[in-house]
Amino acid sequence: MSATQSALTQLLPLAGDTFDKNKVTPGILGFIVFAALALGVWFLMKSMNRHMGRVDFQETPEPAAAGPKATPTAKPDSTG
Repeated sequence: MSATQSALTQLLPLAGDTFDKNKVTPGILGFIVFAALALGVWFLMKSMNRHMGRVDFQETPEPAAAGPKATPTAKPDSTG
């Protein structure tokens, strides 16, 4: 039996006296998980904002879109 398993076996009967089976709350563990997720999202948003600031949104025009070009015509044959 591991140390964690033996600790839970000893602590669960103590929680049985004060535990209300009709009321379920997230408790401190739920708060810690929520705070960690919120902190992670905040850091991701800061990082995304910094990376989006580095992006250059100006596109160079494509050569075909620059203007209508004349279609190439066949050169007359000089041989004749």
